[in-house]
Amino acid sequence: MSTGGALPLRDVHLPPFPPLWPLPLGWWLVLGTVAVVLAGCWAWRAQRRRRRQRWLTLFDARLAEAGGPVAEVAAIAELLRRAARHRQPGAELLDGTAWLGFLDPPGSRAFSDGPGGLLLDGMYRAQVDPAEARKLRALARERFLDLMVGAR
Repeated sequence: MSTGGALPLRDVHLPPFPPLWPLPLGWWLVLGTVAVVLAGCWAWRAQRRRRRQRWLTLFDARLAEAGGPVAEVAAIAELLRRAARHRQPGAELLDGTAWLGFLDPPGSRAFSDGPGGLLLDGMYRAQVDPAEARKLRALARERFLDLMVGAR
């Protein structure tokens, strides 16, 4: 074999890196998916906030219509029974300690042993201490919201 002359060999030249802009189709799909997920999460949270505000407005408006502490306790009892029906059909039929036990938030006995006990007979009394009614109102407002928002 004859080795005539040396072949003129050059280095291997790599192609240039692809540009960062415009993005390839795959990146547009990823960005679009992330945007849709973020928009969905935002819409879900906004809807929950609106629903929560709607329930609180209903609760506060109904209690504003009450004429005094006794009527306020009766309105609270009615609202809690409605909320219980939303959470668990048939729960509004409970009475006595079973009713208070249903209203107790998990890990608490605020209705059974606390100001929630006023629900058993407060609406039948001639007078109710306004301070007790305020305590019950704060407790019942939070529980009403838990029952209504968690229902659906």
